Amino acid sequence: MRTFYLIFRSAFFWTISAVHFFVVCTLLVILGIFVDPRKNDRPQRRFFRNILRTVGVGFEVRYAPGFHPQRTSVFICNHVNIFDPFVIYSAIPQFVRGLELETHFKVPAYGWMMKRFGNVPVPKSTSPSELKRLMKNVKRALDDGVSLIAFAEGTRTLTGRVGPFKSGIFALAAQFEYPIVPMSIVGSYQFSRKGSWILNPSKIVVHIHDTIETRGMKKEDLDALVERVHKIVSEPVHESLGIPPQT
Repeated sequence: MRTFYLIFRSAFFWTISAVHFFVVCTLLVILGIFVDPRKNDRPQRRFFRNILRTVGVGFEVRYAPGFHPQRTSVFICNHVNIFDPFVIYSAIPQFVRGLELETHFKVPAYGWMMKRFGNVPVPKSTSPSELKRLMKNVKRALDDGVSLIAFAEGTRTLTGRVGPFKSGIFALAAQFEYPIVPMSIVGSYQFSRKGSWILNPSKIVVHIHDTIETRGMKKEDLDALVERVHKIVSEPVHESLGIPPQT
């Protein structure tokens, strides 16, 4: 009976959210042709928040007292499922865009939308020229007052645990002297998991932690910064799953 309920519930919420997504997203894309996305941020936020409502998940944001909501920053977040972008844009109280694989920008319609909305393409190649281009795009966005969100794990979790962080985005934040904000998505793995279409009754709680300064940071301090942020992000996630953090 429980299995039947979850299947029926999931099918119902997927149907509602899919209709909402394609109708509203089409309208936002059309609007994006004529209006600068930065002047169109409020309806986009409502859209992202409504997606979470239409899939039947509870939502809450908890801001640490040391978080500076007005400062352009690099947000480092754990990566759980396909709903992460909707969670992120619903939680961060400022204009923010994501780092996204460059190959995604070649997807018809979606790629144009990502480019128009200002997401930063990340090349698959690690050649010096490609890395230089990435650095240029990241700096341009930050200098233009656009905060960035990065999934430092590089892939969605399969176990709920927060995997090791790659150091690239940390190095860029430190080099350009922009602060880092750790961000934990808690409860999302219990709600929806990679490889499964079941939407379990759950509540997502986003923890936006204290802002961490990078100004004046030395290169030899980078590893310690990565470790510190990983610990901050992973602790509430692992606690919610009842498993000890990775050592």
